[in-house]
Amino acid sequence: MSTIWFMIVAVMVAIYVVLDGFDLGAGAVHLFIAKDDAERRTVIRAIGPVWDGNEVWLLAAGGTLYFAFPQLYASGFSGFYLPLMMVLWLLMLRAIGIEFRTHIQESLWQGFFDTIFGVSSILLTIFFGAALGNVVRGVPLNPDGYFFEPLWTNWRVGAQNGILDWYTVMCGVVALVTLVVHGSLYLATKTEGTLNYRARKVASWLWPVQALLTIFSLIATVYAVPHILGNYTRWPIGFLVPALVIGSLVYMYLAHSRRQEKGAFLASCAYIIAMLVGAVFALYPNVLPASTGAQYNLTIYNSAAGAHGLSVGFVWWSIGMVLAAVYFIFVYRMFRGKVRLEEGSEHGY
Repeated sequence: MSTIWFMIVAVMVAIYVVLDGFDLGAGAVHLFIAKDDAERRTVIRAIGPVWDGNEVWLLAAGGTLYFAFPQLYASGFSGFYLPLMMVLWLLMLRAIGIEFRTHIQESLWQGFFDTIFGVSSILLTIFFGAALGNVVRGVPLNPDGYFFEPLWTNWRVGAQNGILDWYTVMCGVVALVTLVVHGSLYLATKTEGTLNYRARKVASWLWPVQALLTIFSLIATVYAVPHILGNYTRWPIGFLVPALVIGSLVYMYLAHSRRQEKGAFLASCAYIIAMLVGAVFALYPNVLPASTGAQYNLTIYNSAAGAHGLSVGFVWWSIGMVLAAVYFIFVYRMFRGKVRLEEGSEHGY
């Protein structure tokens, strides 16, 4: 059951990144592509019906992690307490930026909350990327399963790492570029006219950067974590994952150049999923590697809850996921199509 729950958590995290990723990307780019109040309202309306529902997947993934791997949850909070509090504040500021902007009609305050929304979205994408980088690189776990990481040390990758070093910052940059492209492609599917053109232009500019960063991040990961390819050599089927990454990037470019907006966005979804699957495949069976030695790794075996609890929980989780899937299918079908201001509510979305 521990392997099943490992895959469940990975799937839920992937769903969160794909869904909340496009509205994070839209928030990160909206100050640059939306030039007036009407265009900014259009961007917010494009994500307005779904952004808060998308964030539920973060809570659901956190709750599932707590249920299935309580030791990992406890260890993660012991070392990532400061960045987790920063992420919590950024999530709140982002919500404040969206909600207050749509209820206040004063242009000065609208500009202020637009900035809050944009900056918090940018910082969240970087923080989430750096968090993934910390997991892949490893953290300085002690024999008792806990650790402490300062915000930064000497910016090098070693046994006693800081939260920020050259590798985790690179992961943050990769996440920022990826989600900005993802959000821009989503806005292209939801908008028309000049705003659609600018969203497509951002994706066109950043696609080569995304492709180069993908290659560079793979090389950097192998350099920083030499044993990361162990599972790939043990189970060669894993090399299908890099093929999917490359294929999704190529199709994203082709679909985008042919103005197949939905195809390009779906290719971006596939790219994100493939990148996350690649990381999960490389980590298994570890859920939190230790930079202080493999003997301290937290794995699906030494951090999982009891077998009986996992079996019972799987039944209730399945029921909950069916209900969640029905809800999300209903919401996305209801709000499908292009956004037009005259069709919206008085609150902006």
